[in-house]
Amino acid sequence: MIVAPSMLSADFGHLYKDIDMVNRSKAGLIHLDIMDGVFVPNISYGFPVVKAIADQAKIPMDAHLMIINPDQYVGKFADLGVKWLSVHYEACPHLNRSLQNIKDHGMKAGVALNPHNSISNLEYCLEYSDYVLIMSVNPGFGGQKFIDNSLRKIDDLKNMICKKNLETLIEVDGGVNKENAPLLKKAGVDILVAGSAVFKAENPFAAIESLSL
Repeated sequence: MIVAPSMLSADFGHLYKDIDMVNRSKAGLIHLDIMDGVFVPNISYGFPVVKAIADQAKIPMDAHLMIINPDQYVGKFADLGVKWLSVHYEACPHLNRSLQNIKDHGMKAGVALNPHNSISNLEYCLEYSDYVLIMSVNPGFGGQKFIDNSLRKIDDLKNMICKKNLETLIEVDGGVNKENAPLLKKAGVDILVAGSAVFKAENPFAAIESLSL
């Protein structure tokens, strides 16, 4: 199981300290939540903060774009060293082209689905996706409660991937903790994004290790 601590929950007053902790942990990715206040009702951080994280990160960065018109920023994220980049199904009217654009910039391409989106929307674009990001909360804010029927969606997605004989990975973001992590692993999840469960834990190192088991 790959654990991707979400920097949205980090202490931005001591950002370098939290990045150093993640670097030294068993985390496999550093997750970046990019919000524009339009596609979702919140604003997170922009390119200067991404660059500051990139300058210290020793593991790959995984950026989740919760923004309108994500295509125009793909090259910039590639230039900053992002290795995994996901865009939302609703934000890309030409999704296959958007995913191919991400790949052309040397990054792994992911498509993100909001809780209300059906897996059937991926029927004709799954082959273009290196991974699918299942949102198990409504995007925009950290610290939300996991939506239980996300497990059924993950199971449906895993079945679709197997039927198509693909190697597409499944990532889950939202309300992930040590209680539901075993259920998510059993359902076929490959990557767990965890914010509060890591950065609010008494021992973040142990929290990351526990989620990775």
